[in-house]
Amino acid sequence: MELDLETVEKIQERAIDFVFQYGPSLLGALITFVIGRYIINLLMKGLNKVFDKYEIDASLSTFLTSFSRALLFVLLFISIATQVGMELTSFIAILGAAGLAVGLALQGSLSNFAGGVLILIFKPFKVGDTIEAQGTLGAVESIDILYTKVRNFDNRVVTIPNGALANNSIINLSQKPTRRVEMAIGVAYGTDLKKTRQVILSTLGKDERIHADPEPVVKFTSFGDSSLDLVVRCWADAGDLWPVYWDNMEALKEAFEANGIEIPFPQRDVNHYYPEGKK
Repeated sequence: MELDLETVEKIQERAIDFVFQYGPSLLGALITFVIGRYIINLLMKGLNKVFDKYEIDASLSTFLTSFSRALLFVLLFISIATQVGMELTSFIAILGAAGLAVGLALQGSLSNFAGGVLILIFKPFKVGDTIEAQGTLGAVESIDILYTKVRNFDNRVVTIPNGALANNSIINLSQKPTRRVEMAIGVAYGTDLKKTRQVILSTLGKDERIHADPEPVVKFTSFGDSSLDLVVRCWADAGDLWPVYWDNMEALKEAFEANGIEIPFPQRDVNHYYPEGKK
C-alpha cells in the first residue's frame, strides 16, 4: 500500500507536533531520572558513612539503607510522572490502587517486611550472632528488608524469610558471653567413681579456658547397659565451647588410660543351660 504525498505530510506534521509537545517533557524526565539516580547513590554512600562514623548496628544500617533506597526511588518516579504531565492526585490514586493489588498479591512479602521491622526493634539477634532457627544453625550475615541471610558452618548461605523468624522460636548462641560445656562419659562397672571423679576434675583443672566459677561438676546419671554413665559439666567463654569440648574429651581418654580406668564397650553375658546328663 502506497502513501500519497498528503498522507505523508500529515504524518510528518503529527510527528513534529508530538516532538514539540511531549519531547521536552520526555527529555526532562530522562534527565531527571539520570540525575536522580546519581543523587540517590550519593545519598546512600553518605548514609553508609554516617552509619560507620557513629557505629550504628550492622543489622539496623543494612535494613535502613535498603528501605531508604527503595523509598527514594519511589519519590523519584513520582517526580518523573508529574513532570511528563500526569496529575499528582491521579498518580497517587493509581499508586494506591496498584499498592492495594500488589499488597494482596504479596501478603507474604509484607509479612516478611513487618518481621524485619520487629527483628530490628526487639533485636532477638544481630549481624554476627550464631543462631539456630528454621532448621538452620549458623552465623547471621545480613538482615535485609525481607530476608535474613545465615551462613552455615560448612560455608553455605541460607536465606530465611523475616516473617518466619519473627513468628517462631530462635535460639541465640551468641547473646551470652559464657556457655556450658557438657560431656557424657561412661566407665566400666566396678570402677571406683570417687577416683574417676578426681581424675576428671584434675584433668579439667589443667585447661585455663575452663572457668573456676561456676566450678566443674561430675555427676553419676544412670546405670547403662554396659557402663556407669557420668555427665561432666563446666563453663567456658562462648567462643571456646567446642575447642574445650574436643580437647578435653581427648585429654580424659588419655587420663583414664594412665590411671587404669576402663572405658567400656557393649558386652553381653551368655549362659548355656543343658538338659540333665548332657554337656
